[in-house]
Amino acid sequence: MPKSLSILSFAAALALGSAALAQEATTDGTAEAAPAAEAETAPEGNTSAFATGTEVTEAQSASYIKETFGDWSLRCFRMPEGQEDACQLYQLLREEAGNPIAEFSLFRIEEGGPAVAGASVIVPLVTLLPAELKIAIDGGTPKSYPYRVCTEVGCIAQLGLTDADIAAFKQGANATVTLVPAQAPDQQVNINVSLSGFTAGFDAVSTFSN
Repeated sequence: MPKSLSILSFAAALALGSAALAQEATTDGTAEAAPAAEAETAPEGNTSAFATGTEVTEAQSASYIKETFGDWSLRCFRMPEGQEDACQLYQLLREEAGNPIAEFSLFRIEEGGPAVAGASVIVPLVTLLPAELKIAIDGGTPKSYPYRVCTEVGCIAQLGLTDADIAAFKQGANATVTLVPAQAPDQQVNINVSLSGFTAGFDAVSTFSN
């Protein structure tokens, strides 16, 4: 599947901004000229360095939103010809200020084990991994899940959801994802997950083999 959307948080954005500034600085402390500044000195009429862009049609896009269910999207990935597109239930999670901070995606799992659905939650890289990810429905008792891997887009916890878990998601109004920042291990960040539309959306997702 294609790379997930970038996860933005104020801490991650600050780190990225600092790295960019560091790369632009030269050894004598001066900053290199930006590409835009170089363009101003280019000979008149010389636009060979500027790409005019190629229009990307829906057919060329690797993924697309097929349908929405309340606060959830049915995000599908194009498969080779002759195969049905793979679709998962998806929600971009935001902090109180409205900035994207995490992603939640869910799909069915072929019967044969205690988990009937799988989910991936991607959180910022500046997360304390030993504290694990916690999820609670409507303020109930939370469940704890370990993080599996961290990539350039964030740290990923993979959840195995049982019939009881799915029933709780369908009956609930909101779930709360809780993580602990690495810079402040004595604090918690609570992220709201709306369950509006979850029941109808879950019935539309694809089933994957274990």
